[in-house]
Amino acid sequence: MFESFGFEETTAKQASVLLAAVIGFAFGVLAQRTRFCFRRSLVGEDRREALGIWLAALAFAVIGTQAAVLAGLIEFDAHRFMASEVPFLAIAIGGILFGAGMVLTRGCISRLTVLTGGGNLRAALVVLVFAVVAHATLKGVLAPLRVALGSVTVNLGENVSLATLPGGALLWGGLIALASLAYALRSGNRAGQLVMAALLGLLVPAAWVGTGFILLDEFDPIAMESLSFTSPAADSLFWTIASSSIPAGFGTGLLGGVLIGALIASLLSGEFRWQSFDAPRQTGRYLTGAAMMGVGGVLAGGCTLGAGLSGVPTLSVAAIEAISMIALGALAMQALLNRSSVADAATSARPQGLPAE
Repeated sequence: MFESFGFEETTAKQASVLLAAVIGFAFGVLAQRTRFCFRRSLVGEDRREALGIWLAALAFAVIGTQAAVLAGLIEFDAHRFMASEVPFLAIAIGGILFGAGMVLTRGCISRLTVLTGGGNLRAALVVLVFAVVAHATLKGVLAPLRVALGSVTVNLGENVSLATLPGGALLWGGLIALASLAYALRSGNRAGQLVMAALLGLLVPAAWVGTGFILLDEFDPIAMESLSFTSPAADSLFWTIASSSIPAGFGTGLLGGVLIGALIASLLSGEFRWQSFDAPRQTGRYLTGAAMMGVGGVLAGGCTLGAGLSGVPTLSVAAIEAISMIALGALAMQALLNRSSVADAATSARPQGLPAE
């Protein structure tokens, strides 16, 4: 469709940067105002409300994405989510690593990107380390590990999507959307918060349709993409240090838009403030979590947005496995941290002997 616009000096890839920046800006604003975070929805003190926000966004992402498919605007047959050879081992290990890492850093990578825009230097360092490790896993020293784990696959044939099950996409997409909405409406969130979550979810089909239909150029095709942070973080890092030879893409525009949107939203709401680490031990914990998310996000094929909010609406089995493993990793790590804190409290309560002289 893009070639019909008659642009002579602007390519589809260049236009995708602007589209991504607009979508990223909207995401940054909405995510900052709703405190959108998958980690909080699993292990946060306010997880009921946080899960309601996340599921409200998921419901409208599913509705919008499947409506676009039904209308013939986009299709996922050739998308990586629908590859018949599913690297189930890499997805499982990567998902668990990512989930555990986001608990250590107290936020999934999308939440930390938003927090970076609000002045959180802890989050900024995590995003930077995440991008470096993700790039190393994609194309650097950790790439052999990715290739080795990715070679262990299971052939699902045509059964790579819930749409191939009895009832088809309408049934399974409808069940996911209705169940998510039912929980969201009973989660205790105010109507305004749920409306913002719904708008956030609609950014997913907006990106799919934007890159897969509006910017479709048969002579210079671009990848069909939506909200994601793993590959965009790595691409943005590479573009930042080599922009004279590496052009910006959708991911670069998305990440930049999120940072600007979150910055403006935090300034207008009076929530912007500089924050940093309290102790070296905390720094080590966050850096460890960042590295785990960097490796895990690549192995799993996406983060809580790429595999979750954007992947699940495609009804991809691989995406559903990834977000399930991320949740499992997060819950397991939180259980370990809880056990450790109880043990530390018990140790500190015991009478301590005098030090040797």
